Amino acid sequence: MYDEGREVAQDYAEAIRWFRKAAEQGYADAQSNLGFIYGHGHGVPQDYAEAARWCRKAAEQGSVEAQFNLGSMYYHGQGVGRDYTEAARWYRKAAVQGKAEAQTNLGSMYYRGRGVARNYAEADRLFRKAAGQGNAEAQFNLGLMNEEGEGVRQDYAEAVRCYHEAAKQGDAEAQTNLGSMYHRGHGVPQDYGAAVRWFHKAAEQGNADGQYNLGVVYDRGDGVPQDSAEAVRWYRKAAEQGQAMAQFNLGVSYIQGRGLRQDDGEAVRLVPRSRRAGSRRGPGGPQPHV
Repeated sequence: MYDEGREVAQDYAEAIRWFRKAAEQGYADAQSNLGFIYGHGHGVPQDYAEAARWCRKAAEQGSVEAQFNLGSMYYHGQGVGRDYTEAARWYRKAAVQGKAEAQTNLGSMYYRGRGVARNYAEADRLFRKAAGQGNAEAQFNLGLMNEEGEGVRQDYAEAVRCYHEAAKQGDAEAQTNLGSMYHRGHGVPQDYGAAVRWFHKAAEQGNADGQYNLGVVYDRGDGVPQDSAEAVRWYRKAAEQGQAMAQFNLGVSYIQGRGLRQDDGEAVRLVPRSRRAGSRRGPGGPQPHV
């Protein structure tokens, strides 16, 4: 009540006082809540070591939230030494209890071979469990596996379906990839208008790949009137976030004077940087963030 401000004024100090009393008597939910509060610095200085101490007490009693949080602390090295094997162990405990975020994170570890032997089939199984609960990250990852044919038979139509489920929930990476599928006609009839709509949704959330792709469609006039100035505007937004292809295209725009005043000096600054990162001009989706 005190931590959420329900029926009383929100007061983390008072919440901590009561949580501690319960936690010291071994009450797992109170221990888990204390770990969360110390981990996020709500009402106390952020203290990952103290967060890990309380999370461990709760996790060992079977608290699914504490197991997930302790797994995350091991994964990121917060309050404990970074240990992917230990992270996977705690994620697995929470995943078995049905926590979608733990299923997704453990699936990602199998996808990468981090803390566990790489196993695309197990990644697919875990992502499907989480996706069935509506987890957008798992839906995105399933889309990626189906698009790339990793651990599953390549299936563009299934990739589109998974991306669409995540995109509807506002996942910007899924929106970008879904736009790319429409742009290329993979798994759906080619539809530049739909591509532009999804790129816009991602770009407006600040997704650099969505911004770059939106710049490309304006540059080419794919599904929108050709507009070099608008292309440059979106290239610049993506380039400022370090998106290499956008930096390259923005540099080319400066060389050619398309959509802005020609400036060879600015082009020289941008193009070599993007080449070092291996840029390409065509539109495409983001790399997996798993």
